[in-house]
Amino acid sequence: MESSSVITPEDVLESLMNDGTIDTMRLKIINQIKANEELKNTAIKMAEQSKVNTPGVEKQTKRELFDALRQELETSVLEKASKSVWDLILDSNGLGKEISETVERVFCRLSGREPPLFPLNVETQSEKEKENEKGKGKEIENGKENLVSPLKKRKFDEMSYEYEGASGSSKPPAMPEDSSKVPQPSV
Repeated sequence: MESSSVITPEDVLESLMNDGTIDTMRLKIINQIKANEELKNTAIKMAEQSKVNTPGVEKQTKRELFDALRQELETSVLEKASKSVWDLILDSNGLGKEISETVERVFCRLSGREPPLFPLNVETQSEKEKENEKGKGKEIENGKENLVSPLKKRKFDEMSYEYEGASGSSKPPAMPEDSSKVPQPSV
């Protein structure tokens, strides 16, 4: 049974907020960040190496010391904590996977579809992982040795050239004679 109305991301988010799922996920993230020993050790090391930690610091009240440390270190500590949170959210095996599955399950419930929308074929996934491992070596292409990675950034003209080659054309991509000149906008 499929619903005729379009389910928006806001609909899914509202459902997750109303049923307490967002709060549950938030609590899991907080607990995992609190348990992150590497993050704790980094914050401690930063406090120990702080400019605030100088002779005469004993004379300051705890509040003054805390405020000075906060002013100096807050931004850098929060940046590290934020990176750790995003790593958790985007983790395809742990909490990130749980978040994705939960969102998909709520979307399916709201739209009247059966989960999973995108079933993962375990055999296909392991074959892709093996291919990625094989592809991490070196590759000889056009007489040049290139390092290959799963996510290889290419320039537009390289992609155009590959496309032209695949379509049977042997011509390199058309480029202006002086490609360093940028056309000036007409006024």
